[in-house]
Amino acid sequence: MQDLTGQVAVVTGAARGIGRGIASVLAAEGARVVIVDVDGELAQATAGGLGGLAVSADVTERASLDVMANRITEEFGRIDILAANAGIYPFADLETLDEEMWSQVMDVNVGGAVRTVQACLPTMRRRGYGRIVLTSSITGPVTGQPGFAHYGASKAAMLGFMRSAAVELARSGITINAVLPGNVRTPGFADMSDEHQRRMLSSIPMGRYAEPEEVGWAVRFLASPEAGYITGQTLIVDGGQVLPEAP
Repeated sequence: MQDLTGQVAVVTGAARGIGRGIASVLAAEGARVVIVDVDGELAQATAGGLGGLAVSADVTERASLDVMANRITEEFGRIDILAANAGIYPFADLETLDEEMWSQVMDVNVGGAVRTVQACLPTMRRRGYGRIVLTSSITGPVTGQPGFAHYGASKAAMLGFMRSAAVELARSGITINAVLPGNVRTPGFADMSDEHQRRMLSSIPMGRYAEPEEVGWAVRFLASPEAGYITGQTLIVDGGQVLPEAP
């Protein structure tokens, strides 16, 4: 497989967690990585560690993303890869899930992905080349989990967007696919109870959580020139979690 030397990769929500794992893999494979995050200070620290460029942007604001895409295009002349990874996952059971939280999760997870794709498309279209990879989840498209109905709905909605976008972009040289991670060892795990972590771990046949970089390698494949005939598809990265018929 070709390395990514010379390619410019934009990763949103890249200052920590899965996004950082994606960015670290793409950087190791030779790409010039742009760390995009709403936390500009943390993005700068992450970019420094990976030898990339940090850009502060808010995926809920199209103008912010347009500024980001224009800056990258002016500096590098291109955007080859977009990993639209930014997302949130606040817990809320059905009785406490209100319209404000529902709207926030949809706005960040679904709207953020759509806006980011829209902002990066013009430069991809001009060059007739692009690899877009969304970070969805097994929660929603494949499985369900109490307290995450809003999150699951947003991650399933991302795939509906992806499939129609793939058809629309099919003759442009631009592909769009998605990775569906299971349980990944990220800083967010610190907010989960020991019992929740134990229960999640027991449901994974491999007996361990994924590391963020393991999601990154799946993104790296879908972002490669060799994956040019794959579009509108999903790749599950879950250690076999969705496979058993019973716990």
